[in-house]
Formats: sequence, C-alpha cells, structure tokens
Amino acid sequence: MNSPISVGIIYFLLGVIFTFFAIQQVLISDWGLFAFLLIIFAGLDIGTGIKIFYYHFLQKKKKEM
Repeated sequence: MNSPISVGIIYFLLGVIFTFFAIQQVLISDWGLFAFLLIIFAGLDIGTGIKIFYYHFLQKKKKEM
C-alpha cells in the first residue's frame, strides 16, 4: 500500500471528495470560508497526486534506461 501509485490515487481521490463537498457547500449556503478551504485542500490534494504520478513514471523511465 506504500507504492507511489497507491498514494497518488489516495491523494487524487481525496481531492475529488473535497471538490464534491465544496460544490455541495456552495449550493447549500453560497460562498463562505469553509467552501474556500475545501477548494484549497482539493487543489493541494489533486496537485500532490499528479506530482506523485509524474515522479513515479519519471523514476520508472529512468530505471529502464
């Protein structure tokens, strides 16, 4: 479970979940501090997930050379 792919998937899924909650929060009670915090956390998690995927495939490509 400690492989970079599984960690990247977890971060990406957390970002999707935070995005869903942010959308629901905005629909229920308009834009507020909590909605902005959820969006920030979602962006950080999705960005981290993509970065982990990128580094994993970069290392995999280096090993093949």
